[in-house]
Amino acid sequence: MVAVNDSQTKFMFDNRYGTGQSTLDGVVRATNILLAGSVVVVCGYGWCGRGVAMRARGMGALVIVTEVDPVKALEAVMDGFEVMPLNAAAPLGDLFITVTGDIHVIGGSTFRRMKDGAIVCNSGHFNVEIDLEALKRMSRSSRELKPNVVEHITKAGRRIMVLSEGRLVNLSCAEGHPAQVMDMSFANQALSAEWLVKHRGRLEPKVYRLPEAIDGQIAGLKLKSRGISYDRLTPEQKKYLSSWEVGT
Repeated sequence: MVAVNDSQTKFMFDNRYGTGQSTLDGVVRATNILLAGSVVVVCGYGWCGRGVAMRARGMGALVIVTEVDPVKALEAVMDGFEVMPLNAAAPLGDLFITVTGDIHVIGGSTFRRMKDGAIVCNSGHFNVEIDLEALKRMSRSSRELKPNVVEHITKAGRRIMVLSEGRLVNLSCAEGHPAQVMDMSFANQALSAEWLVKHRGRLEPKVYRLPEAIDGQIAGLKLKSRGISYDRLTPEQKKYLSSWEVGT
């Protein structure tokens, strides 16, 4: 088995740029909200979270990142985002986007702290990142405002909007990633299958990562398709980089 998602030409582009764009596309199509000046809370700062936070900031939003990993939280800080616990961000956020891959990221304690009119959606995993059962228990009524937008009225009288029943908002409310980024993901899948066939009989039963040379081949083909050229190392430079005898 080849772990395609571990390839740089997959996660650094599909996850980051694809998810970043298609997620906000889905939110805007479903709600037509103005992102400029809105407070967007991004739950999770993996590659998908990086992309969503980057694109939200590019649209003029004030972005807050929540994380459980101190390294990723520190990275978000140094990328210029505000970082705080989710329950601290709850009263501030206008739009909450989960991109963690985990269960019940947004639950009852967070819902109770959200402002009136908050919008909640998921772009990271199945419809388990948002604890919808907890929201239903604390709501006195709900209604569909428009396709893919359900308004829950809490017992405290606050309105919380959930997009596409907690399913992937970029697929449910939009058209997913653009072809210009998915081509690299599909290239990884196709070349992984080819690599497995070429090396059949010589592989152990384990999970492999696609060789870096194929990653580079995919990136090179992508650049070529866009008419972009790049430099190559000279033999002297290659020798220097592989040597430990020269330099400090």
